[in-house]
Amino acid sequence: MELLCSNLSQAHLRRHCMATAAIMRELATLRGEDADLWEVAGLLHDLDFERTEATPERHGLETAALLEGRLPETAIHAIVSHNSENNGVPRETDFDRLLTAAESVTGLISATALIYPDRRLAPVEPSSVVKRMGKSGFARTVSREGIRECEAAGMPLDRFVAVALEAMKSISDELGL
Repeated sequence: MELLCSNLSQAHLRRHCMATAAIMRELATLRGEDADLWEVAGLLHDLDFERTEATPERHGLETAALLEGRLPETAIHAIVSHNSENNGVPRETDFDRLLTAAESVTGLISATALIYPDRRLAPVEPSSVVKRMGKSGFARTVSREGIRECEAAGMPLDRFVAVALEAMKSISDELGL
């Protein structure tokens, strides 16, 4: 968290990273993977976002340089490849694909919560989130293709959204939702 806070000044970006971390921990647990490692990758995936916002082709690469020797190569590759569309580093593993899906779905889930009267995650159902996947005008900056990376990792969209939503609900106070 210290590394995150020293590199990201915007609270909404830190909350996005915390949500991604919670989702990644749950996904790793379900798959019998290293939950601590997947959580850290989720937490740190956007470490360079503020520095690379004007140069999206650098996003992920600067984080990789910062984390070199501090995290296993598998985690660093997942972090870099979550921005494959801009930096050209292909997604190769389920870890890569699920980090992309997790970081993408946080925006759709948050936007769904914000249309409810109490603006909280508690009443949100997975079906409400999935329904909004098909509405291109809703949370239009959210990458639907990124979310669908869950399917390339062998996890059906409905199941992925349910897992992600529950993970975010488990830290709803920290997320302000």
